[in-house]
Amino acid sequence: MSTDPLLELRGVTVEYGDFRALTHVSYKVMPGQMVCLLGGNASGKSTSMKAIFGTVPLRAGEVWFRGRNVTRLPTRLRVSAGLATVPEGRRLFRRMTVEENIAIGATARRDKTGVSADMDEMYDFFPRLAERRRQQSGLLSGGEQQMVAIARALMSRPDLVCMDEPSMGLSPALVKDSFRLIETIRSRGTAVFVIEQNATAALRIADYAYVLSAGQLVLQGNAADVADSPEMRGAYLGPAVTNGSGSGDR
Repeated sequence: MSTDPLLELRGVTVEYGDFRALTHVSYKVMPGQMVCLLGGNASGKSTSMKAIFGTVPLRAGEVWFRGRNVTRLPTRLRVSAGLATVPEGRRLFRRMTVEENIAIGATARRDKTGVSADMDEMYDFFPRLAERRRQQSGLLSGGEQQMVAIARALMSRPDLVCMDEPSMGLSPALVKDSFRLIETIRSRGTAVFVIEQNATAALRIADYAYVLSAGQLVLQGNAADVADSPEMRGAYLGPAVTNGSGSGDR
């Protein structure tokens, strides 16, 4: 595995008018790694995602991807360079079929044979979607919609998939399914950067973790060390994290 970061944010600051959403934050994601970014509401998690994809201007700092400074690159070029997203709320085209939604992920590709093969692979990966390929996406369950969003992201053959609150709006059983899917993606060699409020679930499968509060990094380290830290338990997890029974939603 390469020792160079796949994704790196260096001293990023983002402001919305007089409000500072991020203050000199720095993150790294190594190839094949699963990294989680944790924090409560208004902590700066979603702004971090916007900074990665270039949908918000930086007041200071840089974004690097695959050894290249992409700070000034538009979103479409960052995506074509190997970034993909599973956005908060999935954001499917509800009146389009499952297959049409998945195919959107390959819009920038020109290898029709490869796209067809990858579509078949997505149906092997998600057999439930194969059964519903002609169904409108708006009629799917929350868990099925999550599968469509993930399949759509993987169709671009990304090096890194960024997921914004993948557990939001899902039942506890579907949350477990969602994080199992994340583990499967990582096992395929694709790096994953997950922004989450469900700290307990994310830390169980992550390699490394960052914790935000009011736009500033307050804790970072190996996921197991972060889960065991008194600061993390007190702020987000509660004492039950040591036996895995905490809800982790704070």
